[in-house]
Amino acid sequence: MIKILLFLLIAASSKIFSAEESKNQDKSLLLIKVDKDISIDGVIDDIWNFADSTTSFFQLEPYYGQRTTAKTVAKVLTTEEALYCLMICYDDRKFIQANAGMHDGFTGDIVSVMFDTFGDKQTAYKFAMNASGVKSDARMLDDARNRDYSWDGIWEGSSKIYDWGFVVEMKIPYKSIKYDKTLTEWGLDFDRWRSYNKEDIYWCEYEQSEGQRISKFGKLIFEDFKPSVTGLNLEVYPVGLSKIKYLGNNKYDFDPTVGLDVFYNPSEQLTFQLTANPDFAQIEADPFDFNISRYESYFSERRPFFTEGNEVFTPSGKERNSGFYSPLELFYSRRIGKLLPGGKQIPLIFGTKAFGRYDDWSYGGFIALTGKEDYVDDDTPLTEEQAYFGSARLKKQIFGNSSVGLLMVGKQTKDNTYGVVDIDGAFRESNWQLAYQLARSFINDKGGYAFSAGFRNISDTWGNLFRMRAIDKNFDVNQIGYVPWQGTLNSVGLTGPIWYFEDGAIRNIFLYFGPAINYEDADLYTDYSGVVGFNMQFRDGWGYEINANIGKSKDEGISYNSYSLNLSSWFNISQKWNANAWGGFERTYNFDREYLAFYSWFGFSADWKALDILQVGTSYDMFIEGNPDGNIEDITYNARPYFSLTPINNLNFRVYVDNVFVRSTDRMERIIAGFLFSWNFLPKSWIYLAVNEFRDRSDEYDINNNLLPNKMHTTDRAGVFKIKYLYYF
Repeated sequence: MIKILLFLLIAASSKIFSAEESKNQDKSLLLIKVDKDISIDGVIDDIWNFADSTTSFFQLEPYYGQRTTAKTVAKVLTTEEALYCLMICYDDRKFIQANAGMHDGFTGDIVSVMFDTFGDKQTAYKFAMNASGVKSDARMLDDARNRDYSWDGIWEGSSKIYDWGFVVEMKIPYKSIKYDKTLTEWGLDFDRWRSYNKEDIYWCEYEQSEGQRISKFGKLIFEDFKPSVTGLNLEVYPVGLSKIKYLGNNKYDFDPTVGLDVFYNPSEQLTFQLTANPDFAQIEADPFDFNISRYESYFSERRPFFTEGNEVFTPSGKERNSGFYSPLELFYSRRIGKLLPGGKQIPLIFGTKAFGRYDDWSYGGFIALTGKEDYVDDDTPLTEEQAYFGSARLKKQIFGNSSVGLLMVGKQTKDNTYGVVDIDGAFRESNWQLAYQLARSFINDKGGYAFSAGFRNISDTWGNLFRMRAIDKNFDVNQIGYVPWQGTLNSVGLTGPIWYFEDGAIRNIFLYFGPAINYEDADLYTDYSGVVGFNMQFRDGWGYEINANIGKSKDEGISYNSYSLNLSSWFNISQKWNANAWGGFERTYNFDREYLAFYSWFGFSADWKALDILQVGTSYDMFIEGNPDGNIEDITYNARPYFSLTPINNLNFRVYVDNVFVRSTDRMERIIAGFLFSWNFLPKSWIYLAVNEFRDRSDEYDINNNLLPNKMHTTDRAGVFKIKYLYYF
């Protein structure tokens, strides 16, 4: 059935499998070299008269292909040392949204410039700035399907607001980026986001069903000049850290320490990264997670050492704009230096990475050493042994826009060897992708297999989506990855029409339907269901999606008719407000309470830009558990309000609270309060001050080991002061 469905989905879209000729093949700008540096101050100096420029921009949103509502001019120049970009954005001053913000955390009116510096039509650098001068940068990956905002470049930028609009100037030193010195042209695109009417315009033209694609960039042509400056490309980050931790009974532990991070690029195609004695304390605690399934919860990685350059180790097929298919996460870095029961953290002694590229090949390697740690779980003394972690990755670009790869991940202790080997790939054109993944795990001499695949094609008239995941019961990567679904097979195939509207309030509608199956070894049963859904997006930034699932299921020996209804909505209808709301109802097995019943949930989040420098907001979730009699067993409430003040760019004060209230006890069960001060005082140089307090109703004992009456009490209180300074050579 799965093979047939996949064949039909691919066949239905075969008409688009051939490469499309880019609409932007004639778009080009000449990069002219000048002999003097340009002042980066938002003032349009006379030297910009020598630059090649463009005013030809294409509206992607909200009215596809229509004339842009405000004029934009983009210009480029170069010196021997750096590339310069000027963007002149005409507008009525009252419509310009100029918000203060932090690096990679801006809002308001934004402009961007993007360069494909290797000409591979797969990767690019993105440099962006908003009207108030807040910078952001990223690596664009997989033909712009993904973004890596953990990458930070060293570059200058300035903005200036006038009565007639605003101006952004950028200076990007060649030694701060990697590029192919043999090329005579780079891929190029510009982008402007006009917050007032949510207008998104590009220099290049793209299909509305696919969005921006690096493979369709225009050209930046070098005039009698090729960049050659690389510098030493050595970055050294000394890190000073002081921790104060609450031990209970009004006792504290003070722990000052130092660490070191090093980045070295011996060539434009190779990066070395080293960390020694790093601090992996979370700046902000993980959000509360309500879980009634049989599988562990997933939490995102936030630690810079693991997020920087991590795209090399990610299997092919992951897409930023689609959560429908994700490859199996065989390298889950939160297994390294993880938190243990009782709050202890396994120390990371050192870690190092190497990653880069050669022609059509990408490669990477990783190794880390963690220390030994004793801990107690349920009154049982245990030991986490010292361990080596390692990973190696090799990927080759094929057929211009596709790739195949090999991934190996492992963990070695004195007694055991854990590992996994993966072969993966993605075949793609601009608006479709077929990704696959085959993996073999092993623990010493035992192991199992896993397979995943996903297909996505969204055209102007029809959408096809397919995914499947098959996990052998002996496939175990719990020490190194996140694949908790042993002994299961899951597949979903969806198809349906799409309507795009040139005018009016509605932008597009997607109606989809299809079958789903889910086999679990734990029940020796195959669940099956039918799915139908409806997605509508409006031009003013509002949209919603509703879907229903009806079928037959079996859990813990109980067969039943299963059904679920899910609703989500998003609101971004003004420059000051945005919000999301979600909810659902499901008849399912509650693995926490061990019975079949209904389960319902509701939540929303809202953010208000009260001032250009002040943002407040909250998220709220309500989880309703039913019982077999159809009555409400319990309701759990979680709220997470916050306050964020940015008096000047790159300096922020943030206060947040995360609290959990349970109806059955009619009391608060957990409170986390946190304060964070962060100052990005120089490029890639930060000062942090974080204070967190955890309070809950866990068991508490007096000095004589007598159990105290249940009450809310402090279980952890910690303060961290951290300074990180960049030495750049």
